[in-house]
Amino acid sequence: MKPARIIVICVAAVAAIGLALVVRAMGSPSKTPTAVATAAAVPARPMAKVLVAAKDLQPGQRLTEGDLDWKDWPVDEVNPAFITDGSVPLPAAEAVAEAAAKEDKPAGAVASVTRAATDLATGGAKADYVGSVVREPILAGEPIVSRKIVRAGDSGYMAAYLEPGMRAMAIRVTVETAAGGFILPGDRVDVLLTRETTLGNLGASDSERTKFSSSTVMQNVKVLAIDQSTRAGDDEQAVVGATATLELGPRDAEALALAKSEGELSLVLRSYADTGGPSGRVAAVARQSTAVRVFRGGAPEVVVVQ
Repeated sequence: MKPARIIVICVAAVAAIGLALVVRAMGSPSKTPTAVATAAAVPARPMAKVLVAAKDLQPGQRLTEGDLDWKDWPVDEVNPAFITDGSVPLPAAEAVAEAAAKEDKPAGAVASVTRAATDLATGGAKADYVGSVVREPILAGEPIVSRKIVRAGDSGYMAAYLEPGMRAMAIRVTVETAAGGFILPGDRVDVLLTRETTLGNLGASDSERTKFSSSTVMQNVKVLAIDQSTRAGDDEQAVVGATATLELGPRDAEALALAKSEGELSLVLRSYADTGGPSGRVAAVARQSTAVRVFRGGAPEVVVVQ
């Protein structure tokens, strides 16, 4: 056999063997595990910002900026009663808003429902809840809900804001009797009584027997509100109102009610550095003034004796 034919036969044999190996490799399962595709990425759960207590809060406590905090909360676990920042829409809030829009109600009811729907849909800024009063205990990290706080202007706010055992009493004031309007809610004041006194000496004339006296009846009492405003605006430096609501003890309220019937009451603003003293009525002994007519050199002169 010629060498050229032998070479051709060898090449053909090698090619056949190679082809057989390729076919075998394609027909049998590979012993080497193929790279498994990474499991489909689980989509991240949408999160909402929920207003929570930054620390334990007690009933009667007035909320400050440091008492509140935003916490990430899964949207599907947000209770409709929670307060959110409104950055993520909530299905429950949208349903309430749609129902409120479709329902035919009187104007007052519509306003109430609209406010509730707006609160649910937008949540509101943290600043909207600063100044609210805690009605029930709230633990640190617990979501703030409306039933546990009383916002300024809501019914029951003043009763929740009052210190235990204290009373709220309003008196009539003017610009002149309220330090020109510079007395703001939260300030401390003294209450002065100016009254007309009739002297007991019958020898004096009518003009001589009628005098005016002034005395402090309350000291270092807290101003809760001017008219219906319990908090002055950030830029307000003066509030002019017709009434001032004061925080008093039960007996102090009785004394102030009596003083209101005796004459005109004025509020005297106290310095912030002078608010640590006793608070309440000023003990005083009631005295009757007497006018005595004294003759000096033949000329009569009326002298008031306390």
